[in-house]
Amino acid sequence: MESASVNLYIKPWCPWCIEAVDWMKKRGIDFRTVDVLADAGAFAHMRKISSQSLTPTLEMPDGAVLADFDTRQLERFLEGRQP
Repeated sequence: MESASVNLYIKPWCPWCIEAVDWMKKRGIDFRTVDVLADAGAFAHMRKISSQSLTPTLEMPDGAVLADFDTRQLERFLEGRQP
């Protein structure tokens, strides 16, 4: 697992994931998408850090995690953080 940037764990068909990707791109946030349906190891890691299997799940370089969120929750989570 790379840890240099923000990891956004997604399921490609998930509408909240698509919205989160678009929201982060529009704001110029450096992140890496991780498709948990295509990578069983990534899915296991996401479950370990979030204690759930829901997406989107955001993992910050400092280890902070936001799981199963919408863009309003994402915006509040990122306020004052350096992604």
